[in-house]
Amino acid sequence: MKRRVVVVTGASRGAGKGIALALGGTGAVVYVSGRSVQEGDAALPGTIGATAQAIDAVGGQGIPVACDHRDDAQVAALFERVRREQGRLDILVNNACQIPAELTQPGPFWRKPLHMLDLLDVGLRSHYVSSWHAAPLMVEQGAGLIVNTSSYGSVCYMHGPAYGAGKAAADKMAHDMAVDLRAHGVAVVSLWMGLLDTERTAWALSDPEMAGKYAPLRGSMESPQFSGRVIDALSRDPALMQRSGGVWIGAELAREYGVTDLDGRLPPSFRAALGEPPRYSKTIVE
Repeated sequence: MKRRVVVVTGASRGAGKGIALALGGTGAVVYVSGRSVQEGDAALPGTIGATAQAIDAVGGQGIPVACDHRDDAQVAALFERVRREQGRLDILVNNACQIPAELTQPGPFWRKPLHMLDLLDVGLRSHYVSSWHAAPLMVEQGAGLIVNTSSYGSVCYMHGPAYGAGKAAADKMAHDMAVDLRAHGVAVVSLWMGLLDTERTAWALSDPEMAGKYAPLRGSMESPQFSGRVIDALSRDPALMQRSGGVWIGAELAREYGVTDLDGRLPPSFRAALGEPPRYSKTIVE
């Protein structure tokens, strides 16, 4: 069998790195995109090269691609490279997100800087652009999966209106893209992740106030690889197209598929506390 071909955007660290590692561990060819080429390019540790090497170490093939997802030309070049080198694309994970340092600071939106809106550029618009380039590849082969990483912030107040708007829009965008792609056998979903044990989380929890606030949740944190394991199981589901267009809670899909985290735990769903995925009308207006 040919190796699956995967693109994970924003994979220098965090959720993107974990998802890329989990999919790479299945033997996939994984293109990892991001801006961090060498340590120091970002405030947090991690580079696309280090992620690619880690993928190689677990049995996959990691291919780092320097790409600023604010630049449409660079994104176009990324997918043209995938077409040229592989001739196919099986999974796209839209994860790149430009998260402002002030995201978790308390206070109303008008007291936070306007660059909070950066996460609507890289984190919403960038998802659309990457999907726009990936769709023709998947349509040609008559199969594929596009995943938008999202969160409960789509339906509850979380970090303010800029973050919430971005996540809610990413969820709806997945639903609408699924309508266009259904006839071609290509699935699109949005995946809600829980609190992730990432470099950014560790940095945020170094603040005593934040550490106290999130202390009750520390034991339920998901590893970044957990979402990748869920995406792998989802991609292999014979009934995948029945999931297309939906917004799914990663922990709940894991329960259905028998997926566990690295330590054997099944992270909890926060549906009862934070809200349930939206249900969209089946009406289609051309």
